[in-house]
Amino acid sequence: VQLQASGGGLVQAGGSLRLSCTASGHTFSSYAMGWFRQAPGKEREFVAAISRSGGITYYAASVKDRFTISRDNAKNTVYLQMNSLKPEDTAVYYCAARQIPGGYRDNYYYSSIDYRYWGQGTQVTVSS
Repeated sequence: VQLQASGGGLVQAGGSLRLSCTASGHTFSSYAMGWFRQAPGKEREFVAAISRSGGITYYAASVKDRFTISRDNAKNTVYLQMNSLKPEDTAVYYCAARQIPGGYRDNYYYSSIDYRYWGQGTQVTVSS
């Protein structure tokens, strides 16, 4: 699967952005999805994850109650709605996908090593 992330940009603190990640192929609903970010000089960190059905979500503590992950399997797209943005949210945001074999239970994944497919990243800059 190929992933294309978009929606990044420059926003003032307190503002909002919505990131999108569109996947190629016809089996998007068999993939658990995640968002990660990497700030300059820092390691890539987990942001949010969603199960293949969309029924289960999980967030990093730093973004919980501000960010919302969702997906539209009919559009092969996962979203990250980011509200109340802070300067420390500035980073390149990456979407990632993990294929789940048929019969496996619906679940999320928050470790980068669990994901095989990665998008190219989209820059989010939050000014103070």
